[in-house]
Amino acid sequence: MKVKEKYYRTIWPNADNTIVNIIDQTKLPHVFEIAEIRTLPQMIHAIKTMQVRGAPLIGAAAAYGMALATLHLDDLQEAAKLLIHSRPTALNLRWAVERMLHTLLPQTHANRNAAAWLEAARICDEDVQMNRQIGQHGLNVIQKVVALRKTSTAVVNILTHCNAGWLATVDVGTALAPIYAAHDAGLSVHVWVGETRPRNQGASLTAWELAQYGVPHTVVADNAIGHLMQVGAVDMVIVGADRVTALGDVCNKIGTYLRAIAAKDNHIPFYAAVPSPTIDWSMSDANHIEIEHRASEEVSHIQGLNAAGHLQHVAILPAGSPAFNPAFDVTPAHMVTGLMTEHGVYSPAELKQALLPKISL
Repeated sequence: MKVKEKYYRTIWPNADNTIVNIIDQTKLPHVFEIAEIRTLPQMIHAIKTMQVRGAPLIGAAAAYGMALATLHLDDLQEAAKLLIHSRPTALNLRWAVERMLHTLLPQTHANRNAAAWLEAARICDEDVQMNRQIGQHGLNVIQKVVALRKTSTAVVNILTHCNAGWLATVDVGTALAPIYAAHDAGLSVHVWVGETRPRNQGASLTAWELAQYGVPHTVVADNAIGHLMQVGAVDMVIVGADRVTALGDVCNKIGTYLRAIAAKDNHIPFYAAVPSPTIDWSMSDANHIEIEHRASEEVSHIQGLNAAGHLQHVAILPAGSPAFNPAFDVTPAHMVTGLMTEHGVYSPAELKQALLPKISL
């Protein structure tokens, strides 16, 4: 992705593999800043505080966290445990850490560091490739929507939630990948960007991304989504996911379930864009997904620019009012039209039989 005409990934090592660079997403959209991560504790902090966020990017960050652990001779088993517990819901994090352990533990101590940086780089490159393929398969779905329209010049209105673009991945994105592919193909697309309270990843991150890419979009209050669907202003919904069960239940940012309910009631197709490492083949009961609960301050306070142009954190609740902050919810498979993966688009009923033989666990 280009930011002011310069190409960036969201995470990358320095030339001698001693520092990991990240885009600090807690400063966006107002400040574009690169942070340097030098140690495992710093990477864990970056994951917990959402300097890096989005399931695929968290996985990549965890992989580089393991590489930093080898650099500083940290205990790899303990490093893995700390990383996995830093954010429990997203499957990609555990997947990446376990893959790193599988690669590193058989190595001699002398070889572990070089092997770690190489494997982390592989995980990043694979993520980018998977996302490009998701984009192409998702583009086919959007083209089918266009084919059903009365005129090929009609705008396709796509609703998304949270941020599942390049900022949530190493590059390209999941839910936004088909939108970027459609835009590049010359299709007329417009994105309704739900603000995504309480952290406003839609308003702050997705809107910023789409603006960088030149994709027409409009930020809308979360509570206006149902109305948009009722008046025919939404043609389809595409969201990302932090974990998908083997039966196709989609665990994603809090509020996704409400969008799915409204889409179902208004006969609007609802898709989740997910790379295969996000699918938990060992889990069939979504009730077993551990839902992360975050600090109440994310609900009680909000960040923005003040009149002087400085970032400011302000309270919006009455003093003493408690706040509850679950980070994710689960959309049942029967509400999901299809899952856009790097191998194709499948209904939840098709997922296991069609996709599992194509991937290596």
